[in-house]
Amino acid sequence: MTSTNRQTSNNTNANRSTANGQPARTCQFKMVLLGESAVGKSSLVLRFVRGQFHEYQESTIGAAFLTQTVSVDDTTVKLELWDTAGQERYHSLAPMYYRGAQAAIVVYDITNADTFSRAKVWVKELQRQAAPNIVIALAGNKADLATKRQVEVADAQTYADENGLIFMETSAKTAMNVNDIFMAIAKKLPKNQDTSAGRGRKDDKSITVDRPGNQPPAGNDGGCCGGSTK
Repeated sequence: MTSTNRQTSNNTNANRSTANGQPARTCQFKMVLLGESAVGKSSLVLRFVRGQFHEYQESTIGAAFLTQTVSVDDTTVKLELWDTAGQERYHSLAPMYYRGAQAAIVVYDITNADTFSRAKVWVKELQRQAAPNIVIALAGNKADLATKRQVEVADAQTYADENGLIFMETSAKTAMNVNDIFMAIAKKLPKNQDTSAGRGRKDDKSITVDRPGNQPPAGNDGGCCGGSTK
């Protein structure tokens, strides 16, 4: 997308108004996806952003960055999605990506109990080191492979309830609950922050790969602009 098209898009968003004539607000939030390799983090993001699923998805190197915009009531919510690599050698880079995040999805594979155990470790790390008000969701992915299930829904739901997490089983392959889990997070994010949200780094539905050792763009505290705060 050219800079001219980006400006046109920005102007269109700026001119949106709510039913009562007030300008619609725009909020921007950083969200990180964490989990072991091959649990389907990249597939969930691609399904949500592009409506696509690839049976054989290459492993993420470092992290991939995409954006998607959704509407919640009278607010336009722009989600900055950081899809982190799951391989062990990249785990030390994770804090670089969840630092400053307002939301996180911790993903496990319902057919692999070890990935559920590791998901609990990620949740503990976020609770200890991430922002204190971070919204965390737990996604039990590959629900289309329920006949090979190793993690029971009840066990995951109990764990989520005990830790205050949003929980859904998802399938990037069939699209089951993919939009739902992202929307559930978007609805829980605070939308009464009076900070600038016009600091998008990429166009919607764009993707880049961040090579190991590269610093991600400067942190964004997220927030809302336009319209009246509630």
